[in-house]
Amino acid sequence: MRQTQSRNDLRSFREKLTHGTANKPEFEYELLTMFARNETSAPFAMPALCFIFYITSMFWASFTEATTWIAIVSISRVYMLDQCRRLLSIPRTEVNVGQWRRHFVRIELVNGFALAAFALIGMSIHGGGGHHLMSPATFSSHVFIFATLMVVLAIRMTFASTLPQLFLAGTVPMTVAVAARLFSLGDPFYFALGSMAIGIHVFFVYLARGLHSTALAMVEYRAEKDGLISELEEATAISDEARRRAEAANKAKSRFLATMSHELRTPLNAIMGFSEVMERELLGPIGNDVYRDYAHNIYKSGDHLLCIINEILDLSRIEAGRYDLSEEPIRLTDIAEDCQRLVKIKADSKALMIVEDFTPDVSQVWADPRAMRQICLNLLSNALKFTPKGGRITLIVGNTQDGGQFLTVADTGPGIPKNEIPRVLQAFGQGSLAHETAEGGTGLGLSIVQNLIHLHGGTFDLQSELRKGTEVTVTIPPQRVLNPLSPLQPVGQERHRDPCAPRQPRQPRMRPSSSSFGSEAPMRVAGEAR
Repeated sequence: MRQTQSRNDLRSFREKLTHGTANKPEFEYELLTMFARNETSAPFAMPALCFIFYITSMFWASFTEATTWIAIVSISRVYMLDQCRRLLSIPRTEVNVGQWRRHFVRIELVNGFALAAFALIGMSIHGGGGHHLMSPATFSSHVFIFATLMVVLAIRMTFASTLPQLFLAGTVPMTVAVAARLFSLGDPFYFALGSMAIGIHVFFVYLARGLHSTALAMVEYRAEKDGLISELEEATAISDEARRRAEAANKAKSRFLATMSHELRTPLNAIMGFSEVMERELLGPIGNDVYRDYAHNIYKSGDHLLCIINEILDLSRIEAGRYDLSEEPIRLTDIAEDCQRLVKIKADSKALMIVEDFTPDVSQVWADPRAMRQICLNLLSNALKFTPKGGRITLIVGNTQDGGQFLTVADTGPGIPKNEIPRVLQAFGQGSLAHETAEGGTGLGLSIVQNLIHLHGGTFDLQSELRKGTEVTVTIPPQRVLNPLSPLQPVGQERHRDPCAPRQPRQPRMRPSSSSFGSEAPMRVAGEAR
């Protein structure tokens, strides 16, 4: 980390020495081109202003001095515009920012001296001295020169604020010339006017620095925005490519699963069928116990392989969103009892005790019986695998506080370390202790349980403590619980029709209109309740 920071600092220092600025080269290029665009966007602003100054100077200067001044200013302005257009036409990779910045400073310095000559023309005619204050033409010329300086400062600050060096090179000579001319008159009024010119120039310098900081911040924000846009485009391209690959992989997986379902299940069923026939000696005695054991092993191996294939196919269908629930009213206690009977033989072979703890009279739930049975069987199978001989497995069914129902399978097995729980919950994931103490498996059981209970809108929770066992709980949401409706009339207080009461004459039956269904529905429900 420190080495990377040192390399970045060294690179920044090298760029500062190369380009003569602390800003990044790309930022300096943007500021330089902003100045060039400002100059070329209003090419006639300064020439028009100089022409007005030229016409006005005829009142206190000779024609030769004014004409010479306007010619020099026009040449410098035309050359500056030509160089700005040239910079904008050059490709960015071929621009040396430092050289162009120094080149523009030299041109602007020449332009500044040319503008400063405006404050000096006419001095040979009027000379210096305080008696000129009384001449209206002389007084007006000095005030006009002062106003001209203010206008030039404002214009150059607007155009050259992105490059403070250019602003100083173009305005300092004129400010010095105007202040020197006013000070040379030796009058307190002109002295105050010259001091004001210097103070206003200082104010414009600080204002130009503020505009430069704003322009630099804008360039930095734009560069950051461009960087974010490029990163977003790159991320979009990567995500599109990943989506394309995922779609291709999904299609390949679908083709593979379809092939595996047909090509593996069919011969497996034949192998299991033939091996079962041979094991039971349905077509005659084999005559060799070793062959009979071989047939039994073949049948068990095929059954194990078929279970693995079924688990993989079930998980794939769930992840692909193709697992359709066949929902109907069921009781979790019935499901739990059925599953307990299926695994009882295996539990007895390992001397395991299965304890049932069912809440009496639990309501029915609206769920897929096959999915709930698979959930319970997977949890019980995991508990049987991981619980050592002589252990205990507790099967619990009850109601939750919010009105739902839960099914819990707790065992006294080795438990799972906390850092391995996320890995165990993943597909094909198994804990380290499972490889040492449990039977073989694919690691798909808990993944299938999670997906199936999530399809029902329920939750999955696994709590485990090392060497103290594991407890897995699946919860059915309250909206799936089918609570019985309360009777319309209290039991023992039903109001029946008196059979001895005179019957009302039967009215002719009319075809009910759409508005009469609302009034007849309660009568029909009451009749059904009776």
